[in-house]
Amino acid sequence: MSTNEVQAKKPCYILAIETSCDETSAAVVEDGSIIRSNVVSSQIETHKRFGGVVPEVASRQHVETVTWMIEEAVEKAGIALTDLSAVAVTQGPGLVGSLLVGMVAAKSLAFALELPLIGVHHIAGHIYANRLVHELEYPLVALVVSGGHTELVYVESAGTFRIIGQTRDDAAGEAYDKVARALNLPYPGGPHIDRLAHEADEAVAMPRAWLEPDSYDFSFSGLKSAVLAVLNQARMKGETLNPAHVARGFQESVIDVLTEKALRAAAAYGAKQLLLAGGVAANRGLRDRLKARCAERGLPLLVPPLSLCTDNAAMIAAAAFLKWERRQFASFDMKAEPLMKLEAWSV
Repeated sequence: MSTNEVQAKKPCYILAIETSCDETSAAVVEDGSIIRSNVVSSQIETHKRFGGVVPEVASRQHVETVTWMIEEAVEKAGIALTDLSAVAVTQGPGLVGSLLVGMVAAKSLAFALELPLIGVHHIAGHIYANRLVHELEYPLVALVVSGGHTELVYVESAGTFRIIGQTRDDAAGEAYDKVARALNLPYPGGPHIDRLAHEADEAVAMPRAWLEPDSYDFSFSGLKSAVLAVLNQARMKGETLNPAHVARGFQESVIDVLTEKALRAAAAYGAKQLLLAGGVAANRGLRDRLKARCAERGLPLLVPPLSLCTDNAAMIAAAAFLKWERRQFASFDMKAEPLMKLEAWSV
């Protein structure tokens, strides 16, 4: 057997690092789809008392944690550092201080082990989290919904991204957190609003922002303002609104718009699959509505398990494998890009 044949049969082990916001994560993924390890250190308890992520605090905690996460990921993967094929890291978008911690760790490890370095777009990671549990069929449309992003992405072929719709103001997850604060719910607000919405027997009527008839864009700042207006009016009248009723009205408005625009985009672009991705993909109301509507249309819906919805390094490794296959490696002067564009990252 030739040297090339031996190398072709050798598994590709990518160690990935994700530190774009407030989770420190490291993972080892084999051949782009087999999770050998995926460890995450969450900072939720740290930031909860501030009601949101404090960038400087997040950066410091990444510094304290990232080395331990890397060591644990390699140990749980059951391999040696010398077995690794490449090191991948989230290049952007995200909090610049947080991104820099992961970038320095990844560069140091890749340099010491003389391994290729791969920079990954965070949203590409969320989309390709689905590849860790499903076979992807192109073309497809991905609905990405998180604390910082709400986008509809057309993926014509592996690693080619075209944003066809995005939020014009607040991301859906950001709106959830702001409404949760108005309802005096703990941070992060999304899970609490989702729970209350399912418990409610009625909903306070809320507007839907459909925008122009042919637009796939989103807007949630008006909905957030509508919630605040309803709460203020009740307060001025000396009335007490049931938080569950407000939560249900808010969530139904968000889900209606996300679902219908995603289905319309999938039909218009001839998508073979609709992918749900991002932290808000863990929302039970959204998952249930999309599942029901896609079943009516006969459109396959791909949703990652809850452990792969929130930020994690396995999804970064899955996206990095696209560049590994094409030998598209980064140089060691790669910079963190907090405003990195998805389409510019396309492989």
